[in-house]
Amino acid sequence: MSWLLLPLLFVLVASAFVGARALARHRGEQARAEGQTSHSRPSQHGFYALIWTAVPALVILIAASVFSGGIEHRLLTAGAPESVSQLEPFRRDAFFADARRVGAGQPAAQIWAAPLAGQLPPEGRRAASIHQTLSVGGMVGALLASLMGGLFVFSQIRPDMRARNRVEGWIVGLLFACSVVAVLTTIGIIASLLYDSVRFFSSVPVFDFLFGTKWSPQTAIRADQVGSTGAFGALPLFAGTFLIMAIAMLVAAPVGLFSAIYLSEYASPTARALIKPALEVLAGVPTVVYGFFAALTVGPAFRAFFNGLGAQLAGGPLDGIGHYLMLVQNQMALVAGAVMGIMLIPFVSSLSDDIINAVPQSLRDGSYAMGATKSETVTRVLLPAALPGVAGAMLLAMSRAIGETMIVTMAAGLAAKLTINPLDTVTTVTVQIVTLLTGDQEFNSPKTLAAFGLGLTLFLVTLALNIVAQRIVQTYRQQYD
Repeated sequence: MSWLLLPLLFVLVASAFVGARALARHRGEQARAEGQTSHSRPSQHGFYALIWTAVPALVILIAASVFSGGIEHRLLTAGAPESVSQLEPFRRDAFFADARRVGAGQPAAQIWAAPLAGQLPPEGRRAASIHQTLSVGGMVGALLASLMGGLFVFSQIRPDMRARNRVEGWIVGLLFACSVVAVLTTIGIIASLLYDSVRFFSSVPVFDFLFGTKWSPQTAIRADQVGSTGAFGALPLFAGTFLIMAIAMLVAAPVGLFSAIYLSEYASPTARALIKPALEVLAGVPTVVYGFFAALTVGPAFRAFFNGLGAQLAGGPLDGIGHYLMLVQNQMALVAGAVMGIMLIPFVSSLSDDIINAVPQSLRDGSYAMGATKSETVTRVLLPAALPGVAGAMLLAMSRAIGETMIVTMAAGLAAKLTINPLDTVTTVTVQIVTLLTGDQEFNSPKTLAAFGLGLTLFLVTLALNIVAQRIVQTYRQQYD
């Protein structure tokens, strides 16, 4: 019967809209015949009726979906036989779960005690009856709420009713609720990070975490092993994160910005129509595809190049460097950073292109009138004018690079090394967060809680970067008419 609810509600809502609009039009015509004017249009009365018939029904349906499970469980347990009530809580819940399956026409997963096998069919029928009663009750409640809301609106329709203001008030309320949800979500994320981070830092000193140079999140079993506090130094993780981010920005920033300048100022309409969509296609490629590209193509190519270069340098004045280059593996920070930079090119290019195009044409015309060339206009007029927006594009790309996980996992490895050598295997904060929270882990252990410490620290680092970038933008921002 539940499949009938939505069509019935749709019919009620549509009928309320059409009926309220027709009634408002009829009463408006009567008011105009008497020399009066209507405050709102008939369609606004219709939307007001639509809101009052749809919202109460939705509230009842949401409440039923939230509370029906608990009510059903209480009714089942309240009327259960004595033999079922005396079971252990875990076994009793399993029995009721089997009863629900039997009531729904599905086979039971398991029967916990042979004497209770005879109780399962009648309990299944009772569970099905309770579920059907609650479902029908929710449907009837939603329909009644919709009908009562419609009757209330129809009793309020008159020429002087401010239907427009009331509809706009509902819209403002909806927008406010959406903003509150966004704010509460942010507060919830920060609160969860803070709560579990405090638990982590209660067992691991903050100084050892931030400035420790060894990352090995394992719990000590014997007294002579490295303890849980001495192996949580996050400095290698942040070093790897910023090393890969720097390499990625060295690729994405110049290529993306120069592509934007070419598309905005130099490219013909035909070239722009071909190149810009081709660049934007890169933004839609899944990161796992970039990871495969890095692991199967870029990594072996870089290894072959550096091994060949090392073979040429071996035996000469740079013999040590040559032998080191001959040991380079497929996984390295340079591979992950280069492929990540390719991924970030459309972020920088598209945003910078839009920002440069938004610079007023009068600035270009004035520069050309003063005898400046196109390149001088770009470097001395357009780029300074677009600097705040370009800085925002770079910041967005940096944030995207800091949060990337799949490419780093497949192309840079999992070794936590404190190094600035781009040919070494490194790991990042996000990769370690995924590693710590994957698999069967004890949630209260420092090893698992370390993920929240890393997340909070990365959040603060990103916030600091945003503040610094905003200061830079405000320093160099200029207003143009």
